[in-house]
Amino acid sequence: MAFGQDFLKTFFGNDYLKDYTHASKTFRTNGYENSPRLKFLFHVYFNINTTQIPQLNTVLKPDQSTIGLLVKNIELPKYRLDVETLNQYNRKRVIQKKIEYQPIRVMFHDDGGDLTRTLWYNYFSYYYKDPSQKYNGVPNNNGSSGANQTSQAGFDYNARDIYDDNRSMNDWGYIGEAYQDVANDFGRGGKPPFFQDISIYGFNQHRFVEYLLINPMISDWNHDSYDYSDDGGVMENTMTISYETVKYYSGAIGGDRPATFVRGFADPNSYDQVQSPLSRPGGTRSILGQGGLLDAGQGIYQDLSSGSVAGVIGAVQKAGTTYGTFRGANLRGIAKEELLSGARGVLQNSVPGQVRAQPNGNQSIQQRLQAPFFPTPDRGS
Repeated sequence: MAFGQDFLKTFFGNDYLKDYTHASKTFRTNGYENSPRLKFLFHVYFNINTTQIPQLNTVLKPDQSTIGLLVKNIELPKYRLDVETLNQYNRKRVIQKKIEYQPIRVMFHDDGGDLTRTLWYNYFSYYYKDPSQKYNGVPNNNGSSGANQTSQAGFDYNARDIYDDNRSMNDWGYIGEAYQDVANDFGRGGKPPFFQDISIYGFNQHRFVEYLLINPMISDWNHDSYDYSDDGGVMENTMTISYETVKYYSGAIGGDRPATFVRGFADPNSYDQVQSPLSRPGGTRSILGQGGLLDAGQGIYQDLSSGSVAGVIGAVQKAGTTYGTFRGANLRGIAKEELLSGARGVLQNSVPGQVRAQPNGNQSIQQRLQAPFFPTPDRGS
């Protein structure tokens, strides 16, 4: 009797709470396409104009990709639309007149290698003459023309030359001189910009979105402050960037050469590209999961397709790893366990970038499980 009552309660509904799959269907389907992006998965690239300002090659270009790694946080572009409300015979009509690109803030780590401070000093000395003048005869590093050891003996900042007939120094403040390179047709009519553009990349499921700031300029720069009472704080440098417009791009990061689409990303000088044993093809006892048998087969095929000696060696290495991992394993049992634990979730969510499809209600269980790789159309459509 108790069994019958429980069955009827379950069949007709009951009052207790149960777990529904709203969040799972919303955020996990189609490779987590509706899930929110994570704040800490980002990359920044500062495209410094070393082509038109070759002096910066020796100062900043070797570390150009590293500058973006020192960004602690960065704001994305912000806009303000100039909207006005007018009267049309007492009917309110809203019109728009222009768009304003709001400045964004970038916060750097004040690194021990002095890279972010060097970036600022070269920008400062490129556009303004003040830091180029020596003080007490000590030479400085000028970002636009290199070291100034031989240019002059040094300006006496403590002297008062208001009434002097001939002042020893007149170059101060902003330098807006014209620039022309007839051979390369660069920068006619004005000084070349220090930054050509700045790219802000956000990552999610092996894909990227890019915000490209065109012709950016620094409008504020703030050094941090030292504080004896802050025993756990770290030093920071903060700048504010103004820009002329924004371009939007997106795409796949790319496995072998991610820097092709995401500039400065995964540089071997800064990034560890050695895969974890659990993520290496053939390193996990799984059929469809990460590092499983399917990954091993794809990796071996790609290596052999390259036609190089390194590709052959890589294929042999993956084959040996796969053999060691699956030696003595029950492949039928592994496949059955994966299917029972949700093969559809493995295919749709754990292998981003593959063909995805929403199975139809008229399909069989086998068709639903195969749908992500072999989509089957609805017979009724």
